[in-house]
Amino acid sequence: MDKNSETIKNLKIRKMSREEAEFAIEMAAAEGWNPGVHDGELFYEADPEGFFIAELEGKPAGCASAVVYDNDFGFLGLYVVKPEFQKKGIGMKLTEKCLEHLGDRNIGLDGVVENEEKYQKAMKFKSSYSNLRYQGKGGGETPDGMVKVSEVPFGKLLEYDRRMFPALRPGFLKKWINQPDSYAFATLEAGDLKGYGVIRKCRVGYKIGPLFANDQGTAEKIFRALKASVPGEFIYLDVPEPNKKAVEMAEKYNMNVMFRTIRMYSRKEPDIELDKVYGVTSFELG
Repeated sequence: MDKNSETIKNLKIRKMSREEAEFAIEMAAAEGWNPGVHDGELFYEADPEGFFIAELEGKPAGCASAVVYDNDFGFLGLYVVKPEFQKKGIGMKLTEKCLEHLGDRNIGLDGVVENEEKYQKAMKFKSSYSNLRYQGKGGGETPDGMVKVSEVPFGKLLEYDRRMFPALRPGFLKKWINQPDSYAFATLEAGDLKGYGVIRKCRVGYKIGPLFANDQGTAEKIFRALKASVPGEFIYLDVPEPNKKAVEMAEKYNMNVMFRTIRMYSRKEPDIELDKVYGVTSFELG
C-alpha cells in the first residue's frame, strides 16, 4: 500500500460543528482570502449540514463547504487542505463528500486560476467568466437619498436579490444585512428598490458585497455611501468581468485589481441579471 492509500484509509470526513466553522475561516485567512470577522457564523448558518472537515488521526487536515440554497442550486467554497497534507488525495475526498451533499443541483464555485483545468477535467465543471477583486480606499461623502437596507421591506429586498442570485436565500440574507461591524444602504424610487449594497469588516479592511443595482449611476451612489462609511480603510470589491460598467466604476474610483477567480458551474450558467451585479456577495458562498 502506497503512502497516499494509507492516508486515505485513515482519513475521516465529517460535518463541522458551529464552533469548528471558525477553523475553516482561519484556513481561509491563512490562504490570504481575508474573510469577514463574522463569516464563520454567517456562512455556517446558510447551511449547517454543508460544512465538512477532514481529519487524520484526530487532527484537522482540510475543509470545504457545500451550501444548499434550494432544490436547484448550491455552491462550493472554503476548499482548503493544509500544505503538509496536500497531494495525498484528501482534497478529492472532501470534494466527493460535498458533491454527495449537493446532489443533482446546479453547483457554482469560484476557483483560483491555477485550479481551473482540474475542475474542468476531474469534476466536469464549465468555466463561465472571471471575477476580479479590486482594492481601494474608503472615504468621501455619503450621497443624498440613501436609506438603510433595514428600512426596506424584507420581501421586496428578497425578491430583488433573487434577480441577481440563482436562488432565494432568505435566512442568509436576513443575517447578512444585519451583521455587526457592517453598513448596508439601498436606493428607492417611488417605492421601488433600485439597488442595495453591504460592506463588512474583514481581517484587513472592509469588503463590499453584494452590490446590486439597476444601472451604473445607482451603483455608484451606493458604492460611495459604503465607501464613505469606512474612511481611510482598505476596501475590496469583487466584480464580474463581463459587467463592463462595474469594471469601469471600480477603475473610476482608482481601485486596482489584486487577483481574479474563475466562476464555474456544474451545469449551465444560471439565468440571472449579471449586468446588475456590481459586486459579488462572496467568493465562498456565491
